[in-house]
Amino acid sequence: MTILIEQPILALESQFEGKNVHAEETNELVLDGGFLVPKDGFMTPEINAFGQSFRDYDVESERQKGVEEFYRLQHINQTYDFVKRMRKEYEKLNKAEMGIWECCELLNEVVDESDPDLDEPQIQHLLQSAEAIRKDYPNEDWLHLTALIHDLGKILTLPKFGGLPQWAVVGDTFPLGCAFDESNVHHKYFKDNPDYTCPAYNTKNGIYTKGCGLDNVVMSWGHDDYMYMVAKDNGTTLPSAGLFIIRYHSFYPLHKEGAYTHLMNEEDVENLKWLKVFNKYDLYSKSKVLVDVEEVKPYYVSLIEKYFPAKLRW
Repeated sequence: MTILIEQPILALESQFEGKNVHAEETNELVLDGGFLVPKDGFMTPEINAFGQSFRDYDVESERQKGVEEFYRLQHINQTYDFVKRMRKEYEKLNKAEMGIWECCELLNEVVDESDPDLDEPQIQHLLQSAEAIRKDYPNEDWLHLTALIHDLGKILTLPKFGGLPQWAVVGDTFPLGCAFDESNVHHKYFKDNPDYTCPAYNTKNGIYTKGCGLDNVVMSWGHDDYMYMVAKDNGTTLPSAGLFIIRYHSFYPLHKEGAYTHLMNEEDVENLKWLKVFNKYDLYSKSKVLVDVEEVKPYYVSLIEKYFPAKLRW
């Protein structure tokens, strides 16, 4: 099944063409075909649920101290060899067999310790993101579903799925096999990573070639890569942009800081446009105002049936 999607054009400086892709500055997002996100659509708030700036990793608080300790452990332990072992283990998809919505409900047991912006159960974050996108993009149902499922891989923290430590499941992702870019959050802790001094890995390209494509790059292991693996290997009919969002939505050094773009190919560049659209909703829709799960469930179940088999291997 092939799904054609319109490519978004963002009102910001293109990192890849060296020019502004928007003819004039507006507060609207324009998609091919003339579709506009209304000016009174989703507004990005300035503070998170704790009264602080979003993704502020420097502010002093008890939660921030925990977040920094999380990144210290992640940066030390996420090595190229570790990721290869994790991929080999989890590509077996032999942990469980269940449907997408059943997995959504499992997320009630998960709180993301790396997230400085919210401490609610993860199913609420999924629905908050999906509902915000649904309001502004009513015709892009694949994007609604992508938002709903993008964090399902966080079940890796649960005993049935390996009970992995949070540093091996959540947090910002980054490439292994090349130098750690300084745009990575709490970069200083990479100095204790065994890969940091490996000659094969500590140059800009490392083991890769320019323009090789992100599909050929080994990313730090976590819920992003795992959910991408589950969706792809179970035959989802989501478009490539949806799979790209699932796999790289935590790759903030790329889509927020513009790092590692030398590894991208043309398909990555096109899909990144949709990831940038998605990220606004992923980051800024986090709220203490909860979504009525039972009210919206029928709509999302219909999308699951459209794009996924009834049961998936996990």
